[in-house]
Amino acid sequence: MKIKSLLLLVAFVFSYQFTYSQSKYEWKQASAAGYTYKYVTNDPMQTRFYTLKNGMRVILSVNHKDPRVTAKIAVRAGSNNDPKDHTGLAHYLEHLLFKGTDKYGSLDWAKEKPLLDKIEDLYEVYNSTTDVAKRKEIYKEIDKVSGEASKYAIANEYDKLMSSIGSQGTNAHTSVEETVYEEDVPASSLNKYLLIQAERFRYPVFRIFHTELEAVYEEKNRGLDNDGKKMYEATNYYLFPTHNYGQQTTIGTIEHLKNPSIKAIRQFYNTYYVPNNMAIILSGDFNPDEAVKEIDKQFAYMQAKPVQEYKPAPEQPISAPIIHDIYGPSAESMRICYRTPAEGTHDVLMIDLISTILSNGKAGLLDLNLNKQQKLQSAGAGLNQFKDYGAFCLTGSPKQGQSLEEVKDLLMEQIEKLKKGDFDESLLEAVVANSKLGEIQGLEGNDNRAQALMTCFIQNKGEGWDKSVSWLDDEAKITKKQVVDFANTFFKNNYLILYKRKGEDKNSLKVEKPPITPVETNAGKQSAFVTMIKNMPSTPVKPQWMDFNKDIQHGKIGNASVLYTQNKDNQLYRVYYKFDMGSWNNKLLPFAFSYLSFLGTEKYTPEQISKAYYSIASNFNLAAGSDESMVTITGLQENFTKAVTMFEEIINNCKANDAALAAFKNRIMKSRSDAKSNKGAIMKGLTSYAVYGAKNPFNYSLTDQEIANITAEQLVDLLHNLMNYKHTIIYFGPESLSKFTTTLAGLHKMPATFKDCPAAVKFNRTSQTANQVLFANYDMVQSEINWVRNTSLFNAEKQPMIDLFNDYFGGGMGSIVFQTIRESKALAYSTYASYRTPSKKEEPYTISAYVGCQADKMKEAIKGMNELLNTLPQVNKSFEVAKVGEKNNIETSRITQDGVIFAYLNVQKKGLNYDPRKKEYEALDKISLDDITKFHQQELANKPYTYCIMASDKKVNMEDLKNIGDLKTLSLEEIFGY
Repeated sequence: MKIKSLLLLVAFVFSYQFTYSQSKYEWKQASAAGYTYKYVTNDPMQTRFYTLKNGMRVILSVNHKDPRVTAKIAVRAGSNNDPKDHTGLAHYLEHLLFKGTDKYGSLDWAKEKPLLDKIEDLYEVYNSTTDVAKRKEIYKEIDKVSGEASKYAIANEYDKLMSSIGSQGTNAHTSVEETVYEEDVPASSLNKYLLIQAERFRYPVFRIFHTELEAVYEEKNRGLDNDGKKMYEATNYYLFPTHNYGQQTTIGTIEHLKNPSIKAIRQFYNTYYVPNNMAIILSGDFNPDEAVKEIDKQFAYMQAKPVQEYKPAPEQPISAPIIHDIYGPSAESMRICYRTPAEGTHDVLMIDLISTILSNGKAGLLDLNLNKQQKLQSAGAGLNQFKDYGAFCLTGSPKQGQSLEEVKDLLMEQIEKLKKGDFDESLLEAVVANSKLGEIQGLEGNDNRAQALMTCFIQNKGEGWDKSVSWLDDEAKITKKQVVDFANTFFKNNYLILYKRKGEDKNSLKVEKPPITPVETNAGKQSAFVTMIKNMPSTPVKPQWMDFNKDIQHGKIGNASVLYTQNKDNQLYRVYYKFDMGSWNNKLLPFAFSYLSFLGTEKYTPEQISKAYYSIASNFNLAAGSDESMVTITGLQENFTKAVTMFEEIINNCKANDAALAAFKNRIMKSRSDAKSNKGAIMKGLTSYAVYGAKNPFNYSLTDQEIANITAEQLVDLLHNLMNYKHTIIYFGPESLSKFTTTLAGLHKMPATFKDCPAAVKFNRTSQTANQVLFANYDMVQSEINWVRNTSLFNAEKQPMIDLFNDYFGGGMGSIVFQTIRESKALAYSTYASYRTPSKKEEPYTISAYVGCQADKMKEAIKGMNELLNTLPQVNKSFEVAKVGEKNNIETSRITQDGVIFAYLNVQKKGLNYDPRKKEYEALDKISLDDITKFHQQELANKPYTYCIMASDKKVNMEDLKNIGDLKTLSLEEIFGY
């Protein structure tokens, strides 16, 4: 589903000639608690827009659903604003804003500062030096002084500080026009959060610089291995030959990454990180009068400065098709892209609507004419809109025996249909109906709310929010004739075509590994500022436990059990049919579920079914897992009977279609082939092989011959009989239990007695007795290593220890693994470790540890992780932070809606009948660091592991792998089973 249909996520400032619903959505002004704010009438989010005296925008949306607050601090500066000779600067600055200030992140600022000044000066010399030998000498000095400076630095103190106040999802992102710092904090910690952020932006210190730069190098290399990212960057490069959208990538060039300037970064910060160019956006459980007062108090020190916005020269119109090839190891695909005008224009509104007419997942032209008819592997369309311009793209991938040029022709045919008006006018009404559903869904989540407000601030400082909330009304006024007229004006020979072909990317260059001496992290130490924050009083939050006897009502429909919770917030419903069987019971089940989307009945064609569901803003989905399957029907309660009735007609009366099956088999074979070129799928297969051995769930698949032998009758018979198997009915919606069961009993056909499910295949877990290496060869810049080991069976009594251990050892940026592998040794961008809990009581725990790093760092990375697996560093401060963070998360988590039912079903699999968080919460205070260390020694230390390694055999030394353990190079056939 597109972002737009989740919420009013992109703020459109429409042109003045467009007719607005101004009488309904108007800016008004009000005052409260001594502050004046603006708001838009009939805004479903009831957002307040403040402007403080120093120009900082404060945007507040109250939502009391959970005792938490999503917070975003947005800066209207991104890679567009990077200096031409220092691309990637805005992104790197984002990384450095996690390093602290002179008050935190430092043990002794007076001693640290002269060393940091020296490093800054050395980088300026390094930046201007071209002689290779001299550069190496300068870098050696940088490395040396950085080691000295690190003795006074506390790495990742920011992350530990945020964990200690219960923050979740500490993160940030940089894009072309924005840099945004994100947190999700308990409502009781909001004042602490604001105090921390005010300090964070007061005087950021760019410490631990060269190891963080190495992390950015790793991030750059990960992008070089990502064909999707290469396609994205190529799209911008060719659509915007003048604008920085295309001429400056967010992560920057390799040359500029090799020559950073701390002075330039500081200048960028001083220029753009000023209050009149920033906004604090809060959505969640807080008092807006108190919140704005506290924000003003904490950020009043910031002084406004003039900010010169990036003003690009206009792009020249595209007068003829631009065609380019992009190469890489993943599956072939292509895209047709059109440059769109500035955000806020009527044209962008029309293009966004057109993107939904073409592709909405159900009834768009691409959905019905291409995907439903299986004329290609897949097709879609979407708009990526920035402030000055945007990119509207149609995407497609070929089925077996089909060329990319043929895919292009099929996509172009749909543009021609659009221009001819070859679509139902009712589709426009359906778009609005589905947007209504999406708006309701989106308002439930704090992050959706904050994201919408953040986008509005970045694109127009929030001034277009009235147009955002009038979006549904404005869109409903657009006629089919207006769409067709616009399409004929807009879609001409003004497009870019990118063909993503399989092959070696000869332009790919990796960033070379510099010599880095591990730096000191001082993980067990703490600054006075952090001590002060921790000692601040806070209002305790009482945890809320699920009581399955009270929170879930039980009923019966025929011989099926019903699990029920009521939706008291809105008119959305979700009904599920849950089956205790999956692909392990019947390999054909996932094929049958997918095949259903191409089938009709005596009453309806497949196209009519898709149109009908889209017209009532409803949906159904069938998903087959390994040992359970789910049918889900969702929508607005007013359309419940229609949606369920139609599904019952489809599942019971679908007709076999041999032509659809032949096309379906073609696409299955193509997707199986494509999976073998997907490095994520390959690593998943390697890991499954490590956990289970040669016979494992990942490669438990049909052979090519078995697929060829599947008949339409087999699949249809399986679908017709599906409801004869035992299933549990789950409902979350506004109707009472009695009314729901009465209504569904008249719609949902069930047998007098259920059929027994076929027996499931059993997979035996491996028992590692010696180190083993499973290697998969892949054309990539990086290497990926996953350590795997099966341990003991599930034990509910051990769970509090395990969850606390995971948080302390490898669960986040403040963890031991992250601090050592990334912060101290600069060996990876991504690294983690986890003692993974099984889903069932009869299954064992699994240890998993991961490092993704440059191939030339692999040997060092393996050594570094092995040291941590064998010897657990004991850092009391980090342990206490982990414990407080665990408790805060439990205190402020609220499992509601149908989440209660699925939590109940999950604990049942573990042999429990209660909310396990209660026992964990009570046990946490009793667990000591010595307990964690003993657990580590018993379960992880000096144990044999299976090393799943994926890399290019041209970039790693295979002898190094043999030194780890028995080396087995797996073929793709062994990994995938076909």
